[in-house]
Amino acid sequence: MKLRNTILASTALVGLAGAAAAQEEIYIINCGTDAEPQVPVQQEAIEAWEAENPDYTVNLEFVAWGQCQEKATTLASAGNPPAIALMGSRVLMQLADAGLIRPFDMTEEELSSYEDSVLQTVQFDGQVWGLPRAFSTKALYYNKALFEEAGLDPESPPETFEELVSASQAITENTDARGFGMVAASFDATMHDWLNFVYSNGGTILGPDGEVTFDTPEVIEALQLYADLVPYSEDGPIAYDRGKLEPLFREGQVAMYISGGWGRQRTGDVDYGLALIPHGPSGENGTLLITDSLVVFEGSGVEEAATDLALALTSTEAQSAFDIAGAWTPIRQTQDTDALIEEDPTWEPFITSIPTGGPEPLMLDYVAMQDAIIEAIQGVILGEVTAEEAAAEAQEQLEELAEE
Repeated sequence: MKLRNTILASTALVGLAGAAAAQEEIYIINCGTDAEPQVPVQQEAIEAWEAENPDYTVNLEFVAWGQCQEKATTLASAGNPPAIALMGSRVLMQLADAGLIRPFDMTEEELSSYEDSVLQTVQFDGQVWGLPRAFSTKALYYNKALFEEAGLDPESPPETFEELVSASQAITENTDARGFGMVAASFDATMHDWLNFVYSNGGTILGPDGEVTFDTPEVIEALQLYADLVPYSEDGPIAYDRGKLEPLFREGQVAMYISGGWGRQRTGDVDYGLALIPHGPSGENGTLLITDSLVVFEGSGVEEAATDLALALTSTEAQSAFDIAGAWTPIRQTQDTDALIEEDPTWEPFITSIPTGGPEPLMLDYVAMQDAIIEAIQGVILGEVTAEEAAAEAQEQLEELAEE
């Protein structure tokens, strides 16, 4: 792919040539390691872009997930940014507010290649601030043997909130296992897991104009679901994150829990099934959509070239190859996606729920927002407040954060 702006005034051409000569390197910070299976596919796409844009070379640095985002932000804040970095989409609003990244001017064709629900993970103020690069959705994992032992049909997982509670009760009362593994520790997965149920009940945390919508009936019903599941969940769910639930599921101590596509490699010998997230009385099956995105930083001196490279790496064909190699949930629906489901039907619930999914809510103070939501969830689980009281208190806290 050649740089889009090929027809420029002669003075602009001179300026671009000077910039290319002065800063011909495009420095990318990539979270992870160079041993990951999608890396060769990405490198092939980079080399193809370099061949078409010989004035630029790409310097790709791999940095561990725990440090990569901090490194990119620190360099940018110090005035020495990378040209491109892979960032969790949750931080896009903070980066944009600080003037550290630039939005993407995308064509209608490029925008229409994404589901609207996926674009919502990177879009605010009417602009796209990151290009989705890695993507995850969630599904319900369930133990077929425990279903059968409890007198439930192992081929008919719960489809609704009511059926989820009923199945959890039957398993808890008729087997040595607990029905539902609940993530409720003071950790981001607690908010994430619960948001699956919010979106599967037609709820939102923020409306289209950024207004807080936490005290709505749909959200309250999702909070009440957790209150109803507590008697049939593992003891002390406040102590459990998703990593601690995985061995409980493998050992048959819990019959159901929520996880992403990677969970299929962590089930041990369990004869398990996969299903869409059960839906509530006010919605249809949905999921939380989480993306990590390629962002272009301001101040590198090669912003236009970096933008073109980022668009090339996330083009439909290149991104599909990247997703398949890395076993990521496909970001776009393509023929490759259809073939993937046909070859491995366990992909289906992770893919079919995308159109009705919802994004991580974006606020400038993401951590404070997350803490307020987790506090509401934990308060309901511990029986300290009703679902209505928790929603009202969180609504007030989130409205204060939204005004900052």
